[in-house]
Amino acid sequence: MESKFSGMTVNERLYVGGLMNDFDNCLKQKDVEGIKSILKKVELNEESIFDIVNSLEIDR
Repeated sequence: MESKFSGMTVNERLYVGGLMNDFDNCLKQKDVEGIKSILKKVELNEESIFDIVNSLEIDR
């Protein structure tokens, strides 16, 4: 069975999943664990999540 998120960009996945605002809030708060949790909900794999979090350059 194919994922409902197949072929979508990360932003499209967040929008379709209704998680855009949650993601933006976590980003503003520099909540890395929250960001990871949201990205898992839109069915991204661990490697993609790692790459995205690193690209955000959030100071911890």
